[in-house]
Amino acid sequence: MLNRRKFLAGTGAAALGALVLPKAASAFLMEAGRHPLGVQLFTLFGVIEADVKGNLKKIADIGYTEIESAFSKLPHYYSMSPKEFAVTCKDLGLSWKSHHVLGAPFKLPKGTKLPKGMTLPPHMANLKDDMQQLVDEAAEGGIPYLVCANIPTETLDEIKESIEILNKAGEACKKAKMQLCYHNHDMEFKEVEGKVPYHLMLDGMDANLVKMELDLCWVTKAGVNPVDLFKAHPGRFPLLHVKDLDKERKGPAPVGDGVVDFKNIFAHVKEAGAKHYFVEHDMPPDAFVSLATSYKNLRAMGV
Repeated sequence: MLNRRKFLAGTGAAALGALVLPKAASAFLMEAGRHPLGVQLFTLFGVIEADVKGNLKKIADIGYTEIESAFSKLPHYYSMSPKEFAVTCKDLGLSWKSHHVLGAPFKLPKGTKLPKGMTLPPHMANLKDDMQQLVDEAAEGGIPYLVCANIPTETLDEIKESIEILNKAGEACKKAKMQLCYHNHDMEFKEVEGKVPYHLMLDGMDANLVKMELDLCWVTKAGVNPVDLFKAHPGRFPLLHVKDLDKERKGPAPVGDGVVDFKNIFAHVKEAGAKHYFVEHDMPPDAFVSLATSYKNLRAMGV
């Protein structure tokens, strides 16, 4: 499964107006003690590039107040320097909290292919080969978190090397006054020689240097209860990808439209140590309709 690596397709936002909550309503909800909600910008991959500032404003207009960035079709940080991107977000009332990077040179999981027409640059910066560059750039933007979006875990040797890379990167992040986190897909829960990679990573990585960003869609797809992870590793999950799994259990859905047990998960966020919630939907037919639906449903849940 390509998950976050696939291209986003589809255009149009005919239903957006009916779903968007005005900024005044968002402010009222925040004053009422609701948690800030953020967006992982991979949701807009293939869309944000046409008008970065305009699309960020649409995110803010829905009511979101935090941003987690990722790679895009544009160079650097959406064609900006880290400082420029931070200022752009701030001017729109958005707080840039986190950025996603690769852990090692890009590698397709076994049995998968790139979508038709999709090409990759000859080199994508990664923590294995370009660690200090990526840490320095993120630190320039003043963000508190740097997140490894994925790293090879298909063999025990890969897992061992990945743990070493992440511990080293975690130390570099600490020196730069940032926290490194690791973001999962479902592949980390598939046994390798009788062992679960995610468990090996949790045990092998320094708990202070490397914390976790739990993707609620993919962990649910893997058949793992997020609350069990929270209880086994309290305080290890400062970031959550608030993403639903469709009813066919094949892929992402707008939050509240799928099978993820958000009620139970959000009842245990203190145990998890969760501080930031980033809504994400890989390859939605319409990114802004999905984001508006997710925002509306989360607020209806009391989040």
